[in-house]
Amino acid sequence: MNRNRRTSAVIALCCTASVWLAGCGDSSTTESDSAASTGSTTEEGSEQATEDDTTFTGTKQITVEEHSINVSCSGAPVDGRPAVFLLHGGGDDLSMFADVQETLGEQDRVCSYDRPGAGGSDQPAEPQTLEDAGAVLTGVIDQLSGEAPVVLVGHSMGGVIAGRYAPDNQERVAGLVLLDATSPTQGADLAAGIPESATGDAVVVRDQTLAVLEGEGPEQLALPDGEVASAGDIPVEVIQHGVQYLAEGMPEYGEALEGAWTQGQEKWLALSGDSNLSTAEEAGHHIYLDQPDLAVESIRDVVSRAAANG
Repeated sequence: MNRNRRTSAVIALCCTASVWLAGCGDSSTTESDSAASTGSTTEEGSEQATEDDTTFTGTKQITVEEHSINVSCSGAPVDGRPAVFLLHGGGDDLSMFADVQETLGEQDRVCSYDRPGAGGSDQPAEPQTLEDAGAVLTGVIDQLSGEAPVVLVGHSMGGVIAGRYAPDNQERVAGLVLLDATSPTQGADLAAGIPESATGDAVVVRDQTLAVLEGEGPEQLALPDGEVASAGDIPVEVIQHGVQYLAEGMPEYGEALEGAWTQGQEKWLALSGDSNLSTAEEAGHHIYLDQPDLAVESIRDVVSRAAANG
């Protein structure tokens, strides 16, 4: 398991390095494998890209909110079905979704993008807020999908962005899939789970993660705790990991952190009157890599339910 994947899996947020975390993830799919797959798509996609951003396939740069944003799209728009937008976790990039995106693109229009400070997008010039992240997401949707409602799929940090964005943009978001989304109260959960009296590696994880939540990661994106607002009655699928990697990686504090993580997933259910929580029993934090069939099935189900809602 490579360094970025190892870190993201255990602190369930971002990209700070904690060398003691080796072996906490369990997926046989690696980030480098996924990146290589997307790399070949980029070369082909550059030739396929058209002037119409809402139909191009492949990978290219677009300008959003004065940022150069790396985007990738697969599949053609389907009448009556919302396009899917994939939001990667902290410390990851759109290449992580390459295989799932390709599969989803067989039936639907699906796009992903690197946020400022991640992957092939440029670095932010100043600290970023959730409002900034939402403005970039709106710009990406506008250019790649037009005014039609979309389904957002967010993993980890991407789940926070999707979950905070949907209530304020109900005319744009027709459905949500949250794949082990970071808890909406992650800062308080972590501070309570690993107390000031703690020692050793757990302190490193706590302090590094809290620093990232305050905007000290590569994306410079601060993620303050907050209550979950309603996005109406759109279909929402919340999927949590089943492999107890936090308990395995931090025996003294991991069990409590796993409990807090589950409570955080339950809090996301408040997004909608049509929400559901399930567990990917064989998956660690990267559910869409460990159980891609489950992820694809859940996303397609939400797209179909959103299409039925009209």
